[in-house]
Amino acid sequence: MGEMKRILVVDDEEMIVRTVKAYLDRDGFKTYTAADGEAALQAFEEKGPDLIILDLMIPKVSGIEVTRTIRAKSSVPIIMLTAKAAEADRVVGLELGADDYVVKPFSPRELVARVRAVLRRYDGEGIDSEKIVHGGLEIDPKTRELTVDGRPIELTPTEFDLLAYLARHPGQVFTRLQLLREVQGYTYDSFARTIDTHVKNLRRKIEKDPKAPQYLLTVHGVGYRFAREA
Repeated sequence: MGEMKRILVVDDEEMIVRTVKAYLDRDGFKTYTAADGEAALQAFEEKGPDLIILDLMIPKVSGIEVTRTIRAKSSVPIIMLTAKAAEADRVVGLELGADDYVVKPFSPRELVARVRAVLRRYDGEGIDSEKIVHGGLEIDPKTRELTVDGRPIELTPTEFDLLAYLARHPGQVFTRLQLLREVQGYTYDSFARTIDTHVKNLRRKIEKDPKAPQYLLTVHGVGYRFAREA
């Protein structure tokens, strides 16, 4: 992975921060921590992390607000930590562009595995780097840039990977679980609906009319496919 990756861990539960930091440090990451939203935004500006682990329930500035502020200026990967009951917050977090989430209580080992998976995707390791051109859509996996009719469009890492994967297989129908496995690298039934949120975000960004999509088509009762002819 080249140089040491910088991870920012934001949580007001000291025990969790200590544990996660210990696991990340041991795994060769440079770990910074913050206990509230204000400190998180300051650390984001000063440290320029490669990935952020963010609890949604933090004092001063909420995790949702922190995500919104960061997404306005950066596509740095964000993994949310959420309580089991916080389903609504989780959906909002994903809609704002978080990449993944882990439900508390979680295993620190699993969290580190997720961090590695997200960074690997973000670094484009093992990715087919051919440009994908489809109608007015141009996807460049090498630079992770997307243009629609010549206009650059900002995507989160997960949105980019999902779009690139579907666009590489035009006409092929995928279930939510297949997409989850391909894009996030794991599959849990309970996460399948997050794919819907990412698709909704993508349609808002790339379709002329998100309600009548040209590119990302729903296959009712099954999942999604990318249009054969744009």
